Amino acid sequence: MAPFPFNPIGIIRSPFTDKFGIPRQPRLVDAAEARLELLAPYDQEAAFAGLEGFSHVWLIFVFHADCLDAGWRPTVRPPRLGGRQKVGVFASRAPYRPNPIGLSAVAHHGLERTGDGLALRLQGVDLLDGTPVLDIKPYVPYADSIAEASGGFARASPRMLWPVHFSDDAIAGIAARDPHGRLRLRELIEQVIAQDPRPGYMDRYPERRRFALQLYDCEIVWRIDDDGVEVCSVEPFREP
Repeated sequence: MAPFPFNPIGIIRSPFTDKFGIPRQPRLVDAAEARLELLAPYDQEAAFAGLEGFSHVWLIFVFHADCLDAGWRPTVRPPRLGGRQKVGVFASRAPYRPNPIGLSAVAHHGLERTGDGLALRLQGVDLLDGTPVLDIKPYVPYADSIAEASGGFARASPRMLWPVHFSDDAIAGIAARDPHGRLRLRELIEQVIAQDPRPGYMDRYPERRRFALQLYDCEIVWRIDDDGVEVCSVEPFREP
């Protein structure tokens, strides 16, 4: 069968500028706000007429970073199983698929046109900045929410693992980067870290207690202590 060519309709602009720290599912981090910047010829308000009546949308996207050339794997190790137990790729949402396509249900807050063009405002995303989106479909509760569905090895949503507190330096860094709170940077940092973004195998290295992740153009340094997690600093990210 001949391959099917697809063109992206837009590009995601999100706070997740590195894969480490991206939520493992959509809507786990409420403070993760993003924009889907529409590409021509799809940047037309007419193409979205009626979407205002729906609170959520499905995004069909491409796992583009490190996945397009990596090929597919018949078995994978889901983070939910601690990165140790293998399951079939079709029993997972892992990116290393025959076709590197993902699906996320997220809240949308309507269109916004600026000097950069037309964009759809989104909330609760789990997408890397720069992700190509192939299509948008409305989330239809009566059809898409199945009350009696079973969740396999992912029955319950992840819990907040530990409390997060901020050092004075981190608070100052957040104020410098997000003085008016428009990015919800403090909430974003807290929600991402509270769910423990570390790989499942990190319990093999209990001595490692200091970590760093990127959000927007910031490097967030944090450490595990006896009271949970302390965010040590929030600084502009500098390439090594």
